Amino acid sequence: QLQLVESGGGLVQPGGSLRLSCSASGFTLGDSAVGWFRQAPGEEREKILCISSSGQITTYADSVKGRFTISRDKDAVYLQMNSLKVEDTALYYCITAYDSKCRVVTRYWGQGAQVTVSS
Repeated sequence: QLQLVESGGGLVQPGGSLRLSCSASGFTLGDSAVGWFRQAPGEEREKILCISSSGQITTYADSVKGRFTISRDKDAVYLQMNSLKVEDTALYYCITAYDSKCRVVTRYWGQGAQVTVSS
């Protein structure tokens, strides 16, 4: 079964950090561009960052610039989130894409990792 699995979510205070991981089951993640999306309650899903198979990074959300970074190794893709704000609270998903900038996503989505930023 082909699936993506996110991990590393949790509850953190404002200003804190979390690192999310995205791994794949049934296929090789290293062959694909991988992106991170998030969705807060009552809001539309938002594309945040994308990393190509060669490591090219595209940032889509201005709100995370300077705070969030995306990286990858042969087994997983990571989202390092620093200086977290209450408005970063959301369910975070990783996806794979057909193109290097994650403009055309595949049908493989994980279950998501909940990130809650609260004091």
